[in-house]
Amino acid sequence: MDLVCFSHLRWNFVFQRPQHLLGRMAKYQRVFYVEEPYFNEPEDRIEVHMSNENVLVVTPHTKAGHGTEEAHSFQRNVVHKVWSDYTIRNFGLWYYTPMALPFTRHLQPRVTIFDCMDELSAFRFAPKELIDFESELFSRADIVFTGGHSLYQAKKQKHRNVHAFPSSIEKEHFAKARICKDEPLDQQDIPHPRFGFFGVLDERFDIDLVKKVAEKKPDWHFVLIGPVVKIDPETLPRLKNIHYLGQKNYADLPSYISGWDIATIPFALNESTRYISPTKTPEYLAAGKPVISTAIRDVVTPYGENGLVHIVSSAKEFIEKAEEELNRADRAAWLEKVDGFLEGNSWDNTCGAMRKLIEQKLMGSFN
Repeated sequence: MDLVCFSHLRWNFVFQRPQHLLGRMAKYQRVFYVEEPYFNEPEDRIEVHMSNENVLVVTPHTKAGHGTEEAHSFQRNVVHKVWSDYTIRNFGLWYYTPMALPFTRHLQPRVTIFDCMDELSAFRFAPKELIDFESELFSRADIVFTGGHSLYQAKKQKHRNVHAFPSSIEKEHFAKARICKDEPLDQQDIPHPRFGFFGVLDERFDIDLVKKVAEKKPDWHFVLIGPVVKIDPETLPRLKNIHYLGQKNYADLPSYISGWDIATIPFALNESTRYISPTKTPEYLAAGKPVISTAIRDVVTPYGENGLVHIVSSAKEFIEKAEEELNRADRAAWLEKVDGFLEGNSWDNTCGAMRKLIEQKLMGSFN
């Protein structure tokens, strides 16, 4: 069975949940990943390329001037062309965005999966129709996955077949940070101690917290890795001890983390972070780095409650926990506890469990 995914995220953007899961699904079946269009292009066209993960990535480009109905018509034509060009007959649909429904609801898949990785309606610039489309997608879906436990609690009453699959890790990949000796060139000259972060810098990022700590501790250096999205870059603090290194390849992250003293999750507590389950939490831990985080629900439980991550609510608490960690002489017992907690946590296992649920649904459809 072919698997066709419709997503609001670019495949070549930050390497995260869709890439981990669908790249593994592609070992067993053809996987198509249909992105949102690039609008305001010189002409209508479709770009298709094979990713390194053997996923066929479909990128529509549509010319300027299209209204909503014209855009949906164009995307329906994209779907028709992909189905025709690749002879897609026996297929399942995998949604990351309900906004794809207007041009896909005519399709007749064997199974429909909604991998609800975020509460998209709470994000900045979310379309007003999103909530209604999500309700429709719940009615159409055969299986719903959620990207964390708090999101599961919010969605479990909306569907009869909801399963929580929080962030997983590639332990072997991030464990390279424990033994890596090669310092990336753009990080080499940044003094220690270093407080690192990788991820998207957007409305979820607590700019004020980082600024306050950096101002109070001018000898501490923040290394921030990732693209700036949906916020004005000018609002980011420009201090000598805050270093913006831009987006990096997933393959290079362990070499950056290896040079940090403490990893951070400085997220603001707002509607857009209420249900997030940061993948970076177990990744930082697999890298062997102590972690300081704000009180994100899916970080507090289970990582904070198990003594694996420091939870703070102010710059003062951040500094206290950081000083405590910087003065720690031996982390062997903590690392042993981390490794025990992370045992069995992997994207391979998550993907395997999802495939089993899909297969059970498919088998049930024949009964």
